[in-house]
Amino acid sequence: MNANELLTPLMSLEEKLEAIDKAMELAMAKQRIDSGVEVPIDPAELLSCSSCQ
Repeated sequence: MNANELLTPLMSLEEKLEAIDKAMELAMAKQRIDSGVEVPIDPAELLSCSSCQ
Protein backbone atom coordinates (compact mmCIF):
# COMPACT_ATOMS: atom_id res chain seq x y z
CA MET A 1 0.00 0.00 0.00
CA ASN A 2 1.48 3.30 -1.08
CA ALA A 3 0.50 6.37 0.96
CA ASN A 4 1.15 8.64 -2.02
CA GLU A 5 -1.68 6.89 -3.86
CA LEU A 6 -4.09 7.41 -0.95
CA LEU A 7 -3.25 10.83 0.44
CA THR A 8 -2.65 14.26 -0.98
CA PRO A 9 -1.29 17.39 0.72
CA LEU A 10 -4.60 19.14 0.08
CA MET A 11 -6.62 16.65 2.13
CA SER A 12 -7.72 17.53 5.65
CA LEU A 13 -6.72 15.31 8.55
CA GLU A 14 -10.24 13.86 8.66
CA GLU A 15 -10.10 13.01 4.96
CA LYS A 16 -6.70 11.37 5.36
CA LEU A 17 -7.85 9.27 8.30
CA GLU A 18 -10.98 8.22 6.42
CA ALA A 19 -8.92 7.24 3.36
CA ILE A 20 -6.59 5.17 5.53
CA ASP A 21 -9.53 3.43 7.26
CA LYS A 22 -11.12 2.55 3.91
CA ALA A 23 -7.82 1.24 2.54
CA MET A 24 -7.31 -0.94 5.62
CA GLU A 25 -10.84 -2.34 5.36
CA LEU A 26 -10.32 -3.16 1.68
CA ALA A 27 -6.94 -4.78 2.36
CA MET A 28 -8.41 -6.88 5.17
CA ALA A 29 -11.35 -7.97 2.99
CA LYS A 30 -8.99 -8.95 0.17
CA GLN A 31 -6.78 -10.89 2.56
CA ARG A 32 -9.79 -12.65 4.08
CA ILE A 33 -11.03 -13.68 0.61
CA ASP A 34 -7.59 -14.79 -0.59
CA SER A 35 -6.61 -16.86 2.44
CA GLY A 36 -9.72 -17.31 4.55
CA VAL A 37 -7.84 -16.04 7.60
CA GLU A 38 -9.00 -13.05 9.67
CA VAL A 39 -6.25 -10.57 10.53
CA PRO A 40 -6.86 -8.13 13.40
CA ILE A 41 -6.36 -4.43 12.76
CA ASP A 42 -4.37 -4.12 15.99
CA PRO A 43 -1.33 -6.44 15.82
CA ALA A 44 -1.05 -6.29 19.62
CA GLU A 45 -4.09 -8.60 19.71
CA LEU A 46 -1.85 -11.36 18.36
CA LEU A 47 0.47 -11.07 21.36
CA SER A 48 -2.04 -11.41 24.18
CA CYS A 49 -4.10 -14.42 25.17
CA SER A 50 -7.88 -14.29 25.02
CA SER A 51 -8.21 -13.95 28.81
CA CYS A 52 -5.91 -10.90 28.79
CA GLN A 53 -7.99 -9.09 26.19
